Amino acid sequence: MTTMALPNPVSLGLARGTVELRHFFRQKEAVVFTFAMPALLLTLLGSIFGGSYDGTGVTAGQVFAAGMIGSGIVSTSFVSMGTGVVFDREDGTLKRLRGAPVPPVAYFLGKIVLVAISSLAEVVLLLLVGTLLFGLKLPTTPEKWLTLGWVFVLGTTCCGLLGIAASALARSANGATALMNLLYVGFQFISGVFVTPITTLPTAMVDVASFFPVKWICQGLRSVFLPDSMASYEMAGTWELGKVALVLGAWCVAGLVLCRLTFRWTDAR
Repeated sequence: MTTMALPNPVSLGLARGTVELRHFFRQKEAVVFTFAMPALLLTLLGSIFGGSYDGTGVTAGQVFAAGMIGSGIVSTSFVSMGTGVVFDREDGTLKRLRGAPVPPVAYFLGKIVLVAISSLAEVVLLLLVGTLLFGLKLPTTPEKWLTLGWVFVLGTTCCGLLGIAASALARSANGATALMNLLYVGFQFISGVFVTPITTLPTAMVDVASFFPVKWICQGLRSVFLPDSMASYEMAGTWELGKVALVLGAWCVAGLVLCRLTFRWTDAR
């Protein structure tokens, strides 16, 4: 008697990603909040805080736009991943998947597909808002496009992993939504997303933010979309791209370790 082999984990993960995307886009309220909130904040902040930076020709709206693209990536990776895992745990999805003849990696690959596509869509949306309303310019050199690529990949990866790890802190879906958004908003403030330039923030606050990914994601993206003259408005006076890569890479490793230590398939503690 022959047995039929199961599809490989990658195929199952891609199939699971299709399910995740379909489920996500059916939740109209969640979709509107996830995509519209960063765009709305960018529109409001960029319109309220006018003016330009001396000698650079860069407006406050353009600086907000560059930072909010990073903030949007955090929203679609950290917040969406954290709340999504808790919802799956609460409604029994994780328990059913755990009991099915499906490798666990397929579930996480499905989440990666969701985060990658939704994060890319968020970047495109914020770029449209930034270019149409505030004159944000697209990168003009291959080096800047490359920087955009690796900041995006490292940023979504580490924030997605940290979202999975943070899901272990929430006892319910409602609690997860509150917790993830509280952390999300708090890190935006201390990382200089809502306040420009970042040098106007208290040094101690920025020192705390420097331990976490949000500051470095936004700093890396400012280096992509703003001229090099704006580097003088960073805390170190340079873009510090090497440190951006180092910190985000370290958080990818740390996030993976935290996921292995904290992830739960059921509500049992």
